[in-house]
Amino acid sequence: MTALRTSVGGGGRTTVPALADPAGEPSGGLPDDADLGSFAACALEGCPRSPARARRFTEATLRGWSLPSVGPDMALIVSELVTNAVRHGLGHPAGEPAEYPVWLGLFRYPEAVVCAVTDPSPEAPRPRRAGVSETGGRGLALVGAVSDDWSWEISPVRGKTVWASLSVPGRAVRAVF
Repeated sequence: MTALRTSVGGGGRTTVPALADPAGEPSGGLPDDADLGSFAACALEGCPRSPARARRFTEATLRGWSLPSVGPDMALIVSELVTNAVRHGLGHPAGEPAEYPVWLGLFRYPEAVVCAVTDPSPEAPRPRRAGVSETGGRGLALVGAVSDDWSWEISPVRGKTVWASLSVPGRAVRAVF
């Protein structure tokens, strides 16, 4: 994913544990652009309605790619990443405020679908252990449990991108990450 690496930072090959690097260091692991089959992007206002809009966009895109079986898991991942971007990623705008501060990208590869959510904050995503009575704090744990792989990268322009991947059903997974 050279184009994504260009817009969100460099990265090498790595496997990310379910709760990411505890030191908060970004890691690479994105597939190579040479295998990119399709791409779709959605600009989001960064408001409470953004996760619902991102879910609808994701489900429609995956249906268009004939991958409806990936839809429920990817919709959960997208919802959690966009919610985190809205709640935690908009407090550190760099430069002029953007009309659409959050961006969602979906990348279709032969063996995987990758979602990438970009926000203006350079702060690392921070997985945490939520208490039984807490209503939040489980998003990255859910992303780690549902996705095959996830991580984040700093953007050379501004902010960061948090991404996650899911295998395409019926396809043998090769080491693309």
